[in-house]
Amino acid sequence: MPSPFLLPVLALAVCMVGAAEFMLAPMLAPLASTFHTSPAHSSGLVSAYALSYAAAAPLMGWLSDRAGRRRVLLVATLLFAADSIALTLVPTLHAAMALRILGGLAAAATIPTVFALIADRIPPAKQAGAMGSVMLGMTAGIAAGPAVAGLLTEAWGWRTPFLLIAGSCLVAFGAGWCVIPHDRPSACTIKESSIKKAGAGIFCLLLAKGAWNGSAVAGYVFAGEVLRMRYGLEVGAVGVAVSVFGLGLGVGNMLAGHCSRRYQREENILVLATVVIACSMTLFLTAATGLPVALGCLLVWGAALGIAAPASTAILAQRAGANKGKVLAASESVNNVAVLMLLPVAASASATSLITPAAALLGGICLAGAIGSATVRRR
Repeated sequence: MPSPFLLPVLALAVCMVGAAEFMLAPMLAPLASTFHTSPAHSSGLVSAYALSYAAAAPLMGWLSDRAGRRRVLLVATLLFAADSIALTLVPTLHAAMALRILGGLAAAATIPTVFALIADRIPPAKQAGAMGSVMLGMTAGIAAGPAVAGLLTEAWGWRTPFLLIAGSCLVAFGAGWCVIPHDRPSACTIKESSIKKAGAGIFCLLLAKGAWNGSAVAGYVFAGEVLRMRYGLEVGAVGVAVSVFGLGLGVGNMLAGHCSRRYQREENILVLATVVIACSMTLFLTAATGLPVALGCLLVWGAALGIAAPASTAILAQRAGANKGKVLAASESVNNVAVLMLLPVAASASATSLITPAAALLGGICLAGAIGSATVRRR
């Protein structure tokens, strides 16, 4: 049996990844001033991190399958801490971007390894709930990271959030050293024919997840602009309104285990949740409803995504066999690429308060992902 502290430690690790990815939003101006550039150029720190994450994830997943979950996760956590400390010392923007690439590598090693470790150690019937609990840590990092970073930057300077990330990673490293179990012998006895048979289904699931997750995240990026244009909200009010999505995401993460027990099969949960995502997102983008209805759509949209993500991760892990790390890492890359491809569609959908073909297209892509998930389920 794994330690009862394992899931909280893993949640702390992914929380730092989520916070580090999004906390730069309120810090671009101070960073630009420090490095004698513009906020637009300092946003390259975000791009360097994201692109490194997407490109390196498959390699890191393969490494965790071969070198062991414990070793890869502990090294990644320590590298993340070292990278955050070094960022506070560099003199130029280019040096900072190079370090953010290292941070992206550490993040790419952390996320798939964490969920592969859960799949290795938690019984299948409880995996979706466990993954939802750990994803709640990432949700907290994504939601609270920008706010905490902004407050710390205003009070003590832009280096403080990075030092907080470093300190938290060192705590996670120390706790992980104590509670992360040593790896079991590699499961090399799986027949090659069974891997090939499962490969087509896994590939379809990856594409389907890219469709529904990519459209859901891309749509959310511009949800604030939709609220501003349609309801005339000020910047502060938009920030509060958009946070409803994060609230729903956290609720969904917490409900993932209950849904798994209620509906028995993660496949059933995934299909239902992705259909709800498609419907609520399309209603939000295309219907001129009142503000309370729009906020309700955001809440349901976030909650359904919070349920679908751990269910999908559990399914992929169960079907991947000994290649959990590689498959879950590939999922991360597909998700990031899908988001980048669909951001222009989401931007077009948010450019007017009227119904647009782009808004309908985004909802249609999400629904296609739901249908793809259902098709794989019946195979």
